[in-house]
Amino acid sequence: MPNTPRPDDPDTTFAAVFKEALRRRGLPLDRVRDHLESYGITLSLATLSYWQSGRSLPEKPQSLRAVDVLEPFLDLPSGTLRSLLRRRPRGWVPQHDPAAVRGVYGEDSDLEKILGDAFPYFNAGLRRLVVHETVRVNEHRSVAEIRVTVAVRAVRDDARHLTVVHTLESAKADTIDLTVPHGPPPHIRRRPELNCVIAEIPLGRRLARNETAVIEYTLRSAATTGVSHHYERRVTTPLQSYLLHVRFHPSAVPSKCWHYYCRQLGTEPRSRQLAPLDDFRATHLLPVKCAPGVHGVEWLWTD
Repeated sequence: MPNTPRPDDPDTTFAAVFKEALRRRGLPLDRVRDHLESYGITLSLATLSYWQSGRSLPEKPQSLRAVDVLEPFLDLPSGTLRSLLRRRPRGWVPQHDPAAVRGVYGEDSDLEKILGDAFPYFNAGLRRLVVHETVRVNEHRSVAEIRVTVAVRAVRDDARHLTVVHTLESAKADTIDLTVPHGPPPHIRRRPELNCVIAEIPLGRRLARNETAVIEYTLRSAATTGVSHHYERRVTTPLQSYLLHVRFHPSAVPSKCWHYYCRQLGTEPRSRQLAPLDDFRATHLLPVKCAPGVHGVEWLWTD
C-alpha cells in the first residue's frame, strides 16, 4: 500500500507505525491493554492513545518492556518499534520542560504519576499567558467551585486542546463535575487514589503557531465533610498575569487569611503576608510578577 509507513524511511515515526499496525491487525486499544496485562504490564488506554497519536513516546522501563511485547503481537519484526524511539518527528521541539515542572512539583510527583509517559510532553504545544480563577468556599468550609479563565498561545502548529490537572484538597468529595460553557464536553478522568481530576479541554479550533485562545471552565465538587484551608496554583512557566479571587460563604468566614509563595511544593513559603477580607467576604491575590512556583491563599478557622 503506497501510504503505509515504512520503518526504514527516515521520516517514519513511532506513532505512524504503531497506528498502522493496529489498523492492519484490527486491534482496539483495550485489546492491546489486556494483552499487556497478561504479561504483568499495566498501561492506561490514555497512554496507548498518546502513543498512536504521537503526543508521547514510551520512555519509562515498563513502557519499553511493553514495546518489546507488542512487536510480535502486532506482527512486526523484532526491534521495529524500538528503533523508532530514537527519532523525533520533523520540526518537533518540546516546549514543556520536565526539569522545570519537577522544580515546582518535586521529583516523582503525583502529576508525573498521573501523566506517565505523557509527562515530558504535557501541554507541549501551548504556553499559558494569563490565568484568572475565582474560588468559592461553601457553608461547609470546603472549596465547592473553581471558575477558571486561561489565555494560551500556541508554540507550534496544530495545537488542539489544553490539559488541566486539579488536586482536590479533600478526598471526600461525593461528586466532581468539570464543565465548559461552550463546545463539546471535555474528556475527564478522576484519580481518587491521588486525589486529582484531569481534563482535556478542546480549544475550539486547531491553532497555528503564535495564535492565541481563551479557555473557560468550572470545576465543582459536592462534599459535606472535609474542610479546606487553602487554595493554590502551581505555575511552571512565568505568567503575564495571575489573579486568584477567593470568596467565602456568609456562614463560613475565616478569622484570618494570608497570601503565600513558595518555590516548590512542600517547602516553606518564601513570602507570607496577611490578606484582609473585604466587605463581600472575599480576598484576592494579584502578583506583580508571577514567577514559577506555588502561589496561594491560606485561611484560618477559629473553631
